[in-house]
Amino acid sequence: MTEDLDLTQFLTAGTPPLPPAAEQGWLEHDGAQIWYAVCGKGPAVVLLHGGLGHSGNWSYLASMLVEAGYRVVLIDSRGHGRSTRDEQPYSYERMAADVLAVMDNIALKKASFIGWSDGACTALIFAAHHPERTAGVFFFACNMDPTGTKEFHATPEIERCFSRHRQDYLALSATPDCFEDFVAAVSKMMSSQPNYSPNDLQKIEVPVEVVLGEHDEFIKPEHATYLAATLPNATLTMIPGVSHFAPLQKPEVFNAQVLKFLQKYSAN
Repeated sequence: MTEDLDLTQFLTAGTPPLPPAAEQGWLEHDGAQIWYAVCGKGPAVVLLHGGLGHSGNWSYLASMLVEAGYRVVLIDSRGHGRSTRDEQPYSYERMAADVLAVMDNIALKKASFIGWSDGACTALIFAAHHPERTAGVFFFACNMDPTGTKEFHATPEIERCFSRHRQDYLALSATPDCFEDFVAAVSKMMSSQPNYSPNDLQKIEVPVEVVLGEHDEFIKPEHATYLAATLPNATLTMIPGVSHFAPLQKPEVFNAQVLKFLQKYSAN
């Protein structure tokens, strides 16, 4: 794996293929066809990608986890990647319900969750509703209320990532002509959700590792500190030299953090 700090490689070539799937397909749930894949054998790990992306963005981590002896479950969030959606508005609660439906469909009782950005929020909301199904949450680069985000400033890295997302949407989506509508609908969700109070967070008792890149473009570092202090069973990890896109920028560094987490909080 090579470093890609400015995301030039991601823009031009995307990511390597995902590991071979033992099972994959679509599950009909709540007006959408949700794509999922299961790779490898061992303790289960659910990978939830960020907003506007898809499961392929996890290829570096997914391949490492399969080699390390984990059963990796990949899910394209509704409307993202290969998954479809209906006219219902996006919500993290709805996407968490999609995750539960996939777990039930593959008879998965419990898993560890690795969430990136929107996927981190979805994972934590899932844990709030289904602690008995959650071994732990690796919560990377997201907020849990609107005060946690920085004022948006476009950067070359953000522009390259967005351009890659556009290319991938055109290649994977069942509605390739609807990218602008898709972005608008996801952005509307992000503008007001999630909105968890300190009291809401204090009720989430599963183990959580709150993780943020040193140069994250979207999330305030003090918000990560607040989350780690407010969640009852949480720790805080800052990853130096990376931003919101750490799994692509320094895969080996990011993957090592995930592996340390899973060695503590795996679903047996």
